[in-house]
Amino acid sequence: MLAASLLAIAVAANLAAASETFRNPLLPTGPDPWVAQHDGFYYYTNTLGDRIALWKTRDLGRLAAAPATVVWRAPASGPGSAAVWAPELHFLDGKWYLYYTAADKAHDDDTHRHLYVLENASPDPTQGQWISRGMLKTDHNGIDGTVFQLRDKLYFVYSAYVGDHSDLVIAPMTNPWTLGTPQADIAQPTYAWEMQGGRKILEGPEFLEGPTGKLFLSYSASACWSDHYALGLLSAAPDADPLDPAAWHKSPQPVFAQSPANGVYAPGHNGFFKSPDGKQTWIIYHANGGPGWKCGPRRSPRMQQMHWRADGTPDFGVPVKADVPLAVPSRQDEVQAPPHPR
Repeated sequence: MLAASLLAIAVAANLAAASETFRNPLLPTGPDPWVAQHDGFYYYTNTLGDRIALWKTRDLGRLAAAPATVVWRAPASGPGSAAVWAPELHFLDGKWYLYYTAADKAHDDDTHRHLYVLENASPDPTQGQWISRGMLKTDHNGIDGTVFQLRDKLYFVYSAYVGDHSDLVIAPMTNPWTLGTPQADIAQPTYAWEMQGGRKILEGPEFLEGPTGKLFLSYSASACWSDHYALGLLSAAPDADPLDPAAWHKSPQPVFAQSPANGVYAPGHNGFFKSPDGKQTWIIYHANGGPGWKCGPRRSPRMQQMHWRADGTPDFGVPVKADVPLAVPSRQDEVQAPPHPR
């Protein structure tokens, strides 16, 4: 009887978990969404313009119910005082780091747009003190910095202003706030779908390692005010040197683009995260809910599960329709079924 009761409890728990759903968008507004995972929690952030806030939750599907903590505000003037964009939170070498883009309030233009980093030694990034590690010494002005670790080495990738276009540039890091050399330009706009909206733009790079060890960098292409804003993909072999431009190969078509049939436009500036049990890979991104909404506050954060093809390449699928119930990211069973009686 005990075994039967435990089995019934386990089945009920599994059915309850399977029936849990969420709906996109996760918040009414939230451009440039980012998620970090640490010690069973998700930490979410997005562009707010004059400050950086972190949402802390165990359930991203209920992000709207999570508290938001403002952890840093832009200074009143000078470098980094305006246009605070695309914050990313990373846990590196036992400390938290926030990378973000900002300009000078007196000169809010591309010429004065740079990348900055903050540091916090607290185990919880919503607590403790954030201190500035200053402006990263990039070869070009730029935006949208990200960090990844590969074979015990740190790398920094950003969208660099090069002439009349924006390229992806990668550099090694000697520590989480210092770039090394070389700073290599690994991708430039070359396809028509990367030049929509009157600009030639590659931005929002994000690293992803596949289940077979293949290396990927997703990026957002075209101007963010274009409905054709979409995700592209760079790929490299598992043993490739990420600083070698020849190692990276660009997909000739966007890998995640607008779906008028689903009412989703200009999807982009994504991040990746795992389900709580580590078995699923998810993408978080912003998108508009109608055509012609441009690059404004109506861009909202959305998430959906992505999959892996047999050849080890990612399949992002199609942006899902808003307000449709979706299964939450998979979790470990809280109650394990007893062994089958012999």
